[in-house]
Amino acid sequence: MTIDTSRRGFLKGASAAVAVLAFGATSKGALASSATSTSSITPFVKIGADGTVTAIVKHFEGGQGAATGLSTLIAEEMNMELADIKFETAPSNVEVYSNLFFPLQASGGSTSMANSFMQYRTAGAAAREVLLQAAAKDWAVDAGELVLKDGVISGAGKTGSIGDFLSTAAGIDVPASPTLKAPAEWTQIGNPQKERVDSSAKVNGEAVFGMDIQLDNQMVVAIKRTPKFGGVVSSFDDSAAKEVPGFIMAKALPNGKGVVAYADNTWAAFQARDALDVVWDDTNAEGRSSSEIKEELLAAVNTAPVHQGTAVTLDAANAAIEGAKTVVEREFYFPLLAQAPMEPLSATIAPTDDGGVIMYDGAQSQTGDHQVMHQILGLSMDKIQVKAIYAGGFFGRRFTIDMDYATEVTLAYSMTDGKRPVKLAWSREDDITGGWYRPSYAHKARIGLDEEGKIVGWDHRVAGHAIAKDGLFKAFFVHNDVDHSSIEGTANSVYAIPEMHVGLTDAGKSTSATYWRSVGHNHNAYVMETMMDVAAAAAGQDPVSFRLAHLASDSADHIRKSNVLKIVAEKAGVGKALPEGHFHGVAVHKSFGTYVAEVCEISIDSDDYVQIEKFTAVVDCGIAVNPDVVKAQVEGGIGYGVGHIMRDEITLDGGVVEQQNFPDYEPLRIHDIKAIDVHIVKSNEAPSGIGEPGLPPAGPALGNAIAASGRPAVTHLPMINNGVDFV
Repeated sequence: MTIDTSRRGFLKGASAAVAVLAFGATSKGALASSATSTSSITPFVKIGADGTVTAIVKHFEGGQGAATGLSTLIAEEMNMELADIKFETAPSNVEVYSNLFFPLQASGGSTSMANSFMQYRTAGAAAREVLLQAAAKDWAVDAGELVLKDGVISGAGKTGSIGDFLSTAAGIDVPASPTLKAPAEWTQIGNPQKERVDSSAKVNGEAVFGMDIQLDNQMVVAIKRTPKFGGVVSSFDDSAAKEVPGFIMAKALPNGKGVVAYADNTWAAFQARDALDVVWDDTNAEGRSSSEIKEELLAAVNTAPVHQGTAVTLDAANAAIEGAKTVVEREFYFPLLAQAPMEPLSATIAPTDDGGVIMYDGAQSQTGDHQVMHQILGLSMDKIQVKAIYAGGFFGRRFTIDMDYATEVTLAYSMTDGKRPVKLAWSREDDITGGWYRPSYAHKARIGLDEEGKIVGWDHRVAGHAIAKDGLFKAFFVHNDVDHSSIEGTANSVYAIPEMHVGLTDAGKSTSATYWRSVGHNHNAYVMETMMDVAAAAAGQDPVSFRLAHLASDSADHIRKSNVLKIVAEKAGVGKALPEGHFHGVAVHKSFGTYVAEVCEISIDSDDYVQIEKFTAVVDCGIAVNPDVVKAQVEGGIGYGVGHIMRDEITLDGGVVEQQNFPDYEPLRIHDIKAIDVHIVKSNEAPSGIGEPGLPPAGPALGNAIAASGRPAVTHLPMINNGVDFV
C-alpha cells in the first residue's frame, strides 16, 4: 500500500547549528525543518545537523518489533545500516500517523508492518532523493553522479555528511513517486543478522515502561473495583485508609465502577486502596458461576443458531450431511481467558505549561487515549499530548472497547485540582481479577464425508459474546447483524468445503469483554483443525494428505497454505518413525493474511504425563522484513497459545473471579516446550501480519498429537481439567 505524496513542500527555517529535517507525508507538507524541532508536523524521518537519522515510529512498541521493522524500512531506502538508525515513537496525530487499515492511530490486528511497508519505504526513498538533489545543487553537479550511503553523500570528486545539506534540502519539493530500491538491492530488509533496535535499552535498563514513570510531585492512585461485572459503588468508608502513611484522599469514580485511593507513592496507594470499605450495589451485576455459563453456551450450540454467517444455509448443510456415508461431530468449550501481560497496566497524566495535559502510556491506541482526555477533561485536541512509551506486552489488553485504564486515570486526574501529575498503578491481582477477558465460547461441528473420504457438508455453530457489537469495531466486523470476529477462521476458511454453514448465537457477556491475541482465530482454528483430524481419521486418511485434498485448487490461498503444510511435514518428519511413546500432531491456518503450519511432537511417559518435545513451524508472511522478529513472534505465539490451552482459565463463583495471580493463572514455563524450530518461506508477496498468526495452529497441533496417541480429541479446555496431565 502506498500514499500520495505529490508535491509536498518543505517548511523552511533551518538552523545550521541544530537543524532538523523531517521527511514524510503530512497534511501540510512532507518535509519540515526547524531550528529546534520539526515544527508542528512530525512525519516519518528526522535528520539532525550531525547526520543522525531518526525513524518516527507511528506504532507503539509492546514487544512485537514494530520499532525495528519500521526503522528497517527507513534504513533500507536511505542506504544505511539498521544499527545506525535511531527511533522515536510518534506523537498522537491521527491525521499524520493513522493506521492505513483503519482510521485510528493504533496498533492491532497484526497490521503494523502490513499497513506501513510502502509508506515508510516511500518516506525513506523520498529523503534519499531530496538529499541527493540538495548535494547536487550545492556542488553544482548532476544528482545522477552522486550516491548516498551510510549517511554520507559522495561522487563527482566530493563527499559530505547528509547533515551538511539540510538548509538546501529545505527548499526542494518531495518527489511524488520516489524510486524504491529493487528487492535484489536490499541489504537490510530480509537480513536475518539484523538485531532489534530496542534490545540494548531493555537489557541495560534505559527503556522506560509505563510503570517506570516517576514525575516530580506526582500522586499515585490505585482503584478498588467492583468484584462483579455490572456492580457499582453504593457508598464507601475511608477511615482505615486515613491511617496509611502517604494517603491523600479517596473518591468514587463518576461512573461508579470503583473508588480511587490517592497517595504519595505506589505502596501507600495499594495499602490505602485495600483499606477502603466499599459497599457495592449488585442489583445489575453478574451473579452466575462458570458452570452455569458453560451450560448455557453448550445449550445454544445444540439449537438452531440465531445468525447465519455464510451464504450456505443450515438446511443446505444438513441436507448434504444427511446424504453422507460417514458423519462425525464434536462439541467444544473455551473458557474465559485473561491476557495477563508481564507488565501490569499503568498510565500517567501530567499538566503542561500551556494549560493542557500529557499522558504517558504504553499506548496501543494513541487516538483512544487522546479522545478519552478530550471527552472527560473538555480540553481542545491541540492541548492534549500522548507520549507512547514501551509496554511489557499487550495481546489486546491495552485497547479495550471503552479504553478502560485510560478512562480511569483521566477520571482520577479530573477529580483533582490539576496541579499534580496523577499516575494510575494496577497490581497483578487487579489485572487478573478485574481486567478484561476473552469471552467464553462454545462450538459444535458436524461433518459429512462421502465414500472417497471427501467432505460433502459441514454444520458449524458458535455461541459466545459478540465483542464487536459493543461499539468500537462494529463498523469493521458487524455485517447483517453478524459479528464476524466471532467466526473468523471458520466462516472464511481457506479449505474447499462444499455446503459449509457457520451459524452464530450471541450471548450476553459475563465480564468485561475484549479481544485476545489472534481475536476469533484462537478458538475457531482450534475447532477447524481438530475437526480436520477427526474427519481424516473417519476417512481412513493421514492428516496431511486429507488437508491437501481440500487445498487442491490453483488459488493463491490453496497454493500458499498447502505449501507451508508440505514444508512443515517434511521438516518435522511427519510420517516417519518416531521413538516409542512419541506422537505428531499437525495444524495449518491462515490469519491476518499469513499462512502458518505447525507440527507438535509430544512424548507420553509410563505415568501418562505429556511432554511437548518440539514444535516445528513454517510461516509464509510475505516479505519477512526482519526474519529474527518473525521467528520470535512465531515462537512467542506458540508459547502463549499453548500455555493457556494447557492449563489456564478464568472462572467465576457467583460472578466473582476466582483467580488472583500467576500461581493460579500460570503462564507457560520454560520446561513446557523443549524446542521450537521456525522456518520462513521466502516470498515476494507484500508483508502480512506476524504478531498473532503463530498462535492459532499451536493448540490444535498439540491436541492432535494427544489424539494421535489413541486418546480422545481434547474438545473442552483447558486440557489439564479435561483428562490431560503435563510433565
